[in-house]
Amino acid sequence: MSDTRQSLADLGNLTQGVQPAAQTGGDTAPAAPQPNQIQAVLREQQLDKYGRAYATGRRKDAVARVWLKPGTGKIVINGRDQTVYFARPTLRLIINQVFDITDRREQFDVIATVKGGGLSGQAGAVRHGISTALTRYEPALRTTVKQAGFLTRDPRVVERKKYGRAKARRSFQFSKR
Repeated sequence: MSDTRQSLADLGNLTQGVQPAAQTGGDTAPAAPQPNQIQAVLREQQLDKYGRAYATGRRKDAVARVWLKPGTGKIVINGRDQTVYFARPTLRLIINQVFDITDRREQFDVIATVKGGGLSGQAGAVRHGISTALTRYEPALRTTVKQAGFLTRDPRVVERKKYGRAKARRSFQFSKR
């Protein structure tokens, strides 16, 4: 029984002597892509008539509409500068993460309108919108932004309150007497 079993290394040796039919003929056909090679899908640049890339970003209950165009790095949110709208440095850091990863800091102007949610959710929504708009403006950056996880919409939202409960899961305080 041990004679009939073959290891994977033995099976790999079987393919060395076999030539594909395309190579035996006189014509040289292009090589088929190997399964372990990653092929980049070329996408088109998506711009409006003003030369801007538009995208929508979402996080928690916040929705951000983002327009991206080449410029000096000015970010305007709801008509106010980013330092005024997002006073906390951590929120500004969240927004600029996309530009830092792609080495595009101070190369694009961003105009965003945000509605709903709190400041943290709005900052995450703006980041999601900027990353999507940047990949629509420069499709070659998509792999870099996607590997950083900025194109994935964070699905976590606040759980709703249930009846018979104080909050979503917390029970009312038990009283023995």
